Amino acid sequence: MPHPTPAPNPSPDDVHKCAEGLRAALKDNGITLPSLGVELPSFAGSYPPPLVALGNCNTTTARRLAEVLRKAAAR
Repeated sequence: MPHPTPAPNPSPDDVHKCAEGLRAALKDNGITLPSLGVELPSFAGSYPPPLVALGNCNTTTARRLAEVLRKAAAR
């Protein structure tokens, strides 16, 4: 799947706000991804915008996330 077109010249604040927005939306659905944050090495990489690192989670959290996404897709 191709990457979406990145926003032109995103600022470091943009990626931090994005990560925090995702953290809040997940929390609203009872999901916590403990390692969610900004992928700091992506600031030095060749991929244009900085990346949000979704991090690791246990199987309970992964199943809950899949359940929430399926419900949202069904709407």
